[in-house]
Amino acid sequence: MKDAIKTHYTCPALGAKIRRVLEKAGKIPGQISLRDLAPVDQLHTGAAPATIELMEHAGLDKGMTILDAGCGIGGTSRLLAQNFGLVVHGIDLSEEFIETASMLNQWCGFAKEGIINFQHGSLLALPYPDNFFDAVLCQHVLLNIKDKPKVFAEFSRVLAPRGKLILHEIVDGPGPAPLYPVPWAGNAAASMLCSRQNIEAYAENAGFKLIFSEDKTTHAALWWEKVNAIKKARGTDPLNPSLVFGENAGSFGANMEKNFKEQAVLCVENIWVKSNFS
Repeated sequence: MKDAIKTHYTCPALGAKIRRVLEKAGKIPGQISLRDLAPVDQLHTGAAPATIELMEHAGLDKGMTILDAGCGIGGTSRLLAQNFGLVVHGIDLSEEFIETASMLNQWCGFAKEGIINFQHGSLLALPYPDNFFDAVLCQHVLLNIKDKPKVFAEFSRVLAPRGKLILHEIVDGPGPAPLYPVPWAGNAAASMLCSRQNIEAYAENAGFKLIFSEDKTTHAALWWEKVNAIKKARGTDPLNPSLVFGENAGSFGANMEKNFKEQAVLCVENIWVKSNFS
């Protein structure tokens, strides 16, 4: 399954592709804003506004250390540093994503060492010491992982006592089978969706206590509807998910809108606190 995931997220010369599009639009590396990159580095449902709203619920203090689990090309990591003043460690299974994330940091002015730190690695064996983080943020990542209990155990291990696990995830819904391709999988065989109840059980078994929960499915459906309407009215932005996912990206919008509207999948937000410490 790891090989299938790597294949799905493989995009040779991604950084060069993004640079060409930005330069054609008159953008200069070193003077790139987070907004400039949003069409290609904020690929989760709800994009940056959803992350900001969830992080406001989490109530983290400036200077705290957070893990961006499954960071992709670093859009959320940069957002966490800029908007919330957090020290961010981003990890991803894709070496190409980590290389691109580091390059984009330079373009956005995040060259200061120690503010954002990217590392290639697996969530099943996090390369961090015990009790290292004040918080872990996981957005649309668990749906690519089969051994979820192991991931939750790792999250618990690296979180400090009373540390927060912040989840923004897509889970299996009560409706019909999901349509594919979608951002996390080209077909059903590559998708590791599970139920909301399973997620809650895995978290509780790893020693977490739930302190916030919200179903964002209706909002997610409306968000994708808006994305599709904008695309229809304005055409496809040159900086778009196809740079990352190839031609499959053209089907994401319609499939995701229908999946959420039919509750084939649900969008949920949870905040958990680590409670299994002595």
